[in-house]
Amino acid sequence: MPDRFDPLADPAATVARYPDLRHAPAAARNRTPICQALAKVLPPTPCTVLEVASGTGEHALWMARCLPQVTWMPSEATLDGCATIKAWRALCPELAGRVLPPMLIDATRPPWPGGAVDAVFTANLTHIALWSATLGLIEGAAARLAPGGVLLIYGPFNEGGSFTGPGNAAFDADLRLRNADWGLRAREDVDAAAGAHGFACEAVHVMPADNRLLVYRLL
Repeated sequence: MPDRFDPLADPAATVARYPDLRHAPAAARNRTPICQALAKVLPPTPCTVLEVASGTGEHALWMARCLPQVTWMPSEATLDGCATIKAWRALCPELAGRVLPPMLIDATRPPWPGGAVDAVFTANLTHIALWSATLGLIEGAAARLAPGGVLLIYGPFNEGGSFTGPGNAAFDADLRLRNADWGLRAREDVDAAAGAHGFACEAVHVMPADNRLLVYRLL
């Protein structure tokens, strides 16, 4: 009987089967609500999404599977990170045509190589990186998007000078213990930086666990 093992169905089981494979538990937890939000924002017609800081690449494969009109372009800042994405991609050959080989992109060093895309997406970058990474993300996205394109930023943010929940307060404290330059960013600061590069904040989707999906459209 043929092996019907699905590597995306239970990523933890996949890692147990392939012990050298890296896994991001948060990606498995948040992939469905993120995908549901993206389905409302991305065009229903064929489109291309550049993901900055793709991590393991699990989001890339899940989004491409669930959103058949999307071609996903994953990226990471290191060769080791790109190798991890390649390993997951190799387990899903049926998606290879719409999840492209990972590119080497450092968010802090725009402009990035490549042509125009319809959307730029990142998840959980802004708080686990220097502020310069967020600024570079916005500048780089503005250079890769045509007018009308969208920048999509997922993660936890402060709003109105406050945490959006007690879990975020504890998370921020832990991040700052690990690196004093990390921590939750004020959504208003991200709005201002995006506005300086020609973006308008189109929507803020409230997500589970006090996260947000910020949607910026290039004017």
